Amino acid sequence: METVERPFLDLPAALVEEVLKHTEGLGQKMLNELTQARKRRQEWRQGLSQAGLLRREGELPYTPIPTTCGVDGSYAIERLLASDLVAAAAVAVEGLTPPSETRYWPEPRHLVWVETEPHQAEIGTVLRGLMIGMELELAAQAPHEVVFIDGSLTTPLIYFNQALNKSRDLRAQTTEHFLEGVPDFLEAYVTVLASSRTDRIWLAVPKYTTRREIGKELGWPETYDDRALLSFLLEPGEFTPPRALEPPSEPWHLNLSPLAPEARAKCEGFRTRITSLLNEIQVMYYRPYIWLPALRLEMSRAVVENSARLATVLQAVKHQCGAPAVLEPYPLYMADRMVKHLPRAIPAFRQVTSQHVAEHYPGDIGEVFLSLHGYRTESGGEG
Repeated sequence: METVERPFLDLPAALVEEVLKHTEGLGQKMLNELTQARKRRQEWRQGLSQAGLLRREGELPYTPIPTTCGVDGSYAIERLLASDLVAAAAVAVEGLTPPSETRYWPEPRHLVWVETEPHQAEIGTVLRGLMIGMELELAAQAPHEVVFIDGSLTTPLIYFNQALNKSRDLRAQTTEHFLEGVPDFLEAYVTVLASSRTDRIWLAVPKYTTRREIGKELGWPETYDDRALLSFLLEPGEFTPPRALEPPSEPWHLNLSPLAPEARAKCEGFRTRITSLLNEIQVMYYRPYIWLPALRLEMSRAVVENSARLATVLQAVKHQCGAPAVLEPYPLYMADRMVKHLPRAIPAFRQVTSQHVAEHYPGDIGEVFLSLHGYRTESGGEG
């Protein structure tokens, strides 16, 4: 609390003064950019309209408010003197429930992994792959009509590939657990990307993006990504029609060689299906209310080809974004708040572990607390 109330507490006064001097120039630069964007707003809106990239939610058919949930994950590594304490978790949170909803989703709605590992610099990469795999498993199991996923639909493939490449050199229980789970993770990923069931929609909502699919087409300034500028251009209730995701500079790739032969054979089909489905991802931007920025929404082509399913997507987003204080769908906001507490809780888990070891250690108790002394906590999520 003291750090929040007194942010400059531990900084040298001269450093603070120099930073404050720079902020005046930065503020003027941002003011100039916003002023220029304001002057060209009508011009850019007209360009959107002429290109057929400006639509209104009233053009879509009415659909009842769907049931929703949000899935997010986090991981943390506590670097100890003798070893590392690692943890990864994924949680699912149900959204604001429609009045007529009666379905029941039994507990638990989370997956977790906690282990001690020898010091290895790249353990976080494998742990992150495990985290995203658990997120996909929860998302695939959710019984709701619309399942919100934090981050882009392309992120899991990137994380899986990085984790598989690093797993060759890491001999750890976390690595073994991740490799054992890869077939199930990829199967869940296919389910999410395909969205083939008519009563299920998996919708990715990245908070941060640098994509410029629309900006490149319409010649917008490179200083703005699509979400930033469309937040300024779209009126409440407007959206851009779905369009194909910008293809990567290199083909999608997933290295399955670290897997055991049986698992590798099972995953070959999943890999082919995933790379094919990634090329069919559709992207749109939607601004449901005046207090919200434009939201980037990524989904399967099977969803956007059906106007009723597309209307369900917008209805779900609008219903779950009704609180002005929350700048993303409610279940994603709550899931994010929950998983972000994992890194803060790791020191407490370490303390409980230290106490248990101390109670049964036959030697000097000081050796226990010295070995379990923590250097720092590293954490991460999709963000």
